[in-house]
Amino acid sequence: MTSQAADGPETVVASRRSKITPEREQEFFDAVLEQIRECGYEALTMEGVAASTRCSKSTLYRQWKTKPQFVAAALRNNRCPRFTGIDTGSLAGDLRAAAAAAGEWSARDSTQLLQGLGNAVMQDKELQQALRDALVEPEVAELRQMITRGVERGEVDAGHPALEFIPAQMLGVLRVRPLLDGQYADAAYLTQFVEAVVLPTLGLA
Repeated sequence: MTSQAADGPETVVASRRSKITPEREQEFFDAVLEQIRECGYEALTMEGVAASTRCSKSTLYRQWKTKPQFVAAALRNNRCPRFTGIDTGSLAGDLRAAAAAAGEWSARDSTQLLQGLGNAVMQDKELQQALRDALVEPEVAELRQMITRGVERGEVDAGHPALEFIPAQMLGVLRVRPLLDGQYADAAYLTQFVEAVVLPTLGLA
């Protein structure tokens, strides 16, 4: 490889990006998500993040190019399955534990972000996929594992028509309660929902 090739644009960009430490990058991502929660996606600006993190605007643009790319990176970095490790030995117990866990993080880490992103996720495919990667697919995968274990234990029939809709029920109520009641779906509300709706539907009440 010649020295000219070694100094090409991709090499220069990689060199510039390497100057941002993981800790500093985390500060940027935290600032992005916090501003989305507080002000919404439309009000978020690269300039605002630069000011809040005391860095130059050019540093952010060099690293992420556009606001959608920056937000998508922050969402993916925030990926943290909350249902991991739940295995009580019964499907009913798992769903109760999942409801309690979801209630602990719904206000800040899920519902506020969904509300803050608003229509942007429907208009930008990269944002939509990043949101699914960070907040939807990890939880759906864990819920489906709980269901699979319940079926294997013989607690519910594999062909039960309601099984397909459990993830939509569990995650959907998180989103809709603020619209209906003006309150977040906390642990008590979600647990009551599981006891009153989900378990009876599955014949587990």
